Amino acid sequence: MPPQRSAGTEPEAEHPMYAGQYLLEAQLGSGGMGVVHLARSASGLRLAVKVVHAEFSQDPEFRGRFKQEVAAARRVSGAFTAPVVDADPEAEHPWMATLFIPGPTLAEHVKRNGALGPGPLRRLMAGLAEGLRDIHRAGVVHRDLKPSNVLLADDGPKVIDFGISRPSDSELRTETGKLIGTPPFMAPEQFRRPREVGPAADVFALGSLIVHAATGSGPFDSDSPYLVAYQVVHDEPDLTGVPDELADLVARCLAKEPEDRPTPDELMTALKSVSASYDTQAFIPGQRGRRGLSGRGARAAQQDGPVPARAARPLVPAPQSGPDPDPDPTHRRDRAPHGDGPDPEDGRPRATGDEKVPERVSGRRWRLPVAAAASVLAAVVIGVLALHGGSDVRGPAKHTGGRSPADSFQPWDLRLGAHGVKAAGLPQCAYTPHELYCVRPGVLAASVDPADGRVLWSRGDTHRGNHRSSKPPVLSGGLLQVLSGDGLRLEALDPATGATRWSHDVARYSGRVTHAGGVVLLTGPDGEVTALDAATGEQKWRHTVPGQPVPQFVTYGDGVAYTVTTTGGGTRVDAVDPQTGSTRWHRRLDGTLNVVGAHDGVVWFSSIDSHQYTDAVVRYDSSARSVRRAALPVPLPSPQAVVRGDTVYLLADGGTLVAVDTRTSAQLWRAETSVSTASAPVVAGQRLYLTSADGRLLSVDATRGTLLGQTRARLGGSRGALIAAIPAPVAAGGKVYSSAPDGSLFAVDGSRPSTW
Repeated sequence: MPPQRSAGTEPEAEHPMYAGQYLLEAQLGSGGMGVVHLARSASGLRLAVKVVHAEFSQDPEFRGRFKQEVAAARRVSGAFTAPVVDADPEAEHPWMATLFIPGPTLAEHVKRNGALGPGPLRRLMAGLAEGLRDIHRAGVVHRDLKPSNVLLADDGPKVIDFGISRPSDSELRTETGKLIGTPPFMAPEQFRRPREVGPAADVFALGSLIVHAATGSGPFDSDSPYLVAYQVVHDEPDLTGVPDELADLVARCLAKEPEDRPTPDELMTALKSVSASYDTQAFIPGQRGRRGLSGRGARAAQQDGPVPARAARPLVPAPQSGPDPDPDPTHRRDRAPHGDGPDPEDGRPRATGDEKVPERVSGRRWRLPVAAAASVLAAVVIGVLALHGGSDVRGPAKHTGGRSPADSFQPWDLRLGAHGVKAAGLPQCAYTPHELYCVRPGVLAASVDPADGRVLWSRGDTHRGNHRSSKPPVLSGGLLQVLSGDGLRLEALDPATGATRWSHDVARYSGRVTHAGGVVLLTGPDGEVTALDAATGEQKWRHTVPGQPVPQFVTYGDGVAYTVTTTGGGTRVDAVDPQTGSTRWHRRLDGTLNVVGAHDGVVWFSSIDSHQYTDAVVRYDSSARSVRRAALPVPLPSPQAVVRGDTVYLLADGGTLVAVDTRTSAQLWRAETSVSTASAPVVAGQRLYLTSADGRLLSVDATRGTLLGQTRARLGGSRGALIAAIPAPVAAGGKVYSSAPDGSLFAVDGSRPSTW
């Protein structure tokens, strides 16, 4: 539940020495986004309160970025960051309060005391690897990990300053030509393809940071940030002075290609095997005890009846062998780091956002106008870089017999790949009655027999990127519609062979590609929408949508494209006919709303409060023009939703799952899944399905909220990969198809979850 704060009725609420109800006692530092103050809560807790600079408070773009920072910070566990205590991004001067953590930054420590020895260095690397694992599991990429953003606390390093981090599902994107970060600690892809920066960029920064901690300088060293940028992209790192037992591991972190770098899990595994007098195991927790019921208690809880509204009942996984799939299911990810502060390396303010000031390395200071720096850096690296394309088609697999009958279905799993192409990441799939079509980074598309998992054909894609992480393939106009891995082309493939029937350049649309009613809707940065016939690729119409500056369409299979925009405390909703581009109806509704489902002329929304929590579900009947609001007894952080009939199921960050009847405005039940990070839920029949970050597929009774069964964890051991977004499972034909961090695609019988 959102923390309580002053509503502004007391005199001190508007006093210039206050942020909300918090008295600002002393200034800790000032940076590009705002000023950080020391404050105390009513109970005496010391807080670090970031207050946005007055000149930025009225800038809508800046406010949006600050909201993103707060949202990203709340998603991350406080075990490795500074936990959020309170925040108000809607205040006249937006602010965020986090727990104050005593201790110097790594930059301060190295400046005052010199390089770290082998033992503390391994301890630092292990702690940061574990921290990045937690951050990435929350779907956040930090993008500016550097010595001044690491606090050396008594219980281990803490990652702070999420000012330019980006949640994977954020609508904010890096603008073309803007380079964000600090050059000595930026990965090559941050210079080459800033729109495609993923978790591996943080691993590269970790490698650079460890070199700095070990030597006092970075692996790429020059007086000029432009030369550093060139070195990062082209030259080998200088690891002189890095302890021998860590040098190879650090070199792997600094690999030029993201897929060649280890994941944080792999780093932790490797650090355990480093032969040295320092015992890294003490700083890399293994199996943390699971809180809550287990064993017989868990089985008894699963047999309980309906959970009344307003009551919470845990869904605790049964004991299983192997690594604990969810080390601490009670972790809440509504945490945040400290904000801006002075850069201890040269005494200048620490900037954030697009105005990052390059950090000093080896005693040299860089003072550069940021716009000029971005332009020159881009010019230096773009001229010598090339994006490689190409694809490979594998022909249809030979069938050895007919399809397996339904009554003889056997669970299966496979590692989806393509000939000659290195694939990584999770498959995402769409179902038809005869085939399962899937995409995966490195695999443009593949056709899989849903009965037995045979790959009928697969087509490789060497265009790397993270756009695919939130877009499974779509069968529209009789063709399979997929995006290339770099997100720059839309390919329409023959579903029988995988051959391209038509393609379209979609680079300017920045991922705003929606399929509705046999039409592809492309929204440009100027708000103009281009509609293509999904069967032929020919343009059907092109114009703006009145009242919608830059439409972000969503569709739910009812032949309508919905788009919303929020202004002045309300939300305008437009229902657009994709065939003609005409608006079927529009309505202004109270509050900040997001569409979560639609069918039979009824649209459902989640309502977002000032803390960015969902506090209600709204049902709008377009025929009767009636609105019904179902308030949630306890607001939920960043829930994902699915609608079945008039029931809306909401799965929140942290694992809370609720069912709301929108006709009666009653919460039917509430349960705790013990899954801190999960996919969007899907519903089929009387069951809900969701996939956890460790690869477990869970089945929940949709009428009672009790756990019916789950598969084993599929982290993949040292091959496990941390992901920014978890694909939703596909439930169809009585079977459930899911993917996992070990790269597998697997199928189980949806009617027998207790046997999974």
